[in-house]
Amino acid sequence: MSKSKQPTMEELAERIIYSDRYSDDKFEYRHVILPKAMLKYIPKSYFSSDDSGLLRILEENEWRGIGITQSLGWEHFEVHAPEPHILLFRRPLPAKR
Repeated sequence: MSKSKQPTMEELAERIIYSDRYSDDKFEYRHVILPKAMLKYIPKSYFSSDDSGLLRILEENEWRGIGITQSLGWEHFEVHAPEPHILLFRRPLPAKR
């Protein structure tokens, strides 16, 4: 009986799910759902220092570095505490003329 091969970070990145965009009067939002197995490949320095198991707020180069791809202007602003593999992003809406 052969042991099943663990997926690589690149293979897991192909399974990232991006929500539809939604907005309020200031920001456009979306949430990004990482495959749960991906959390074990993310550098420990990306997690909060309080041993909660939650990702801290990531800089753009960090979230892009783990395989999240989206257009410019998005910022990671919150982690969904009950499900640490869900990251919340926002970007300002264009100014109205």
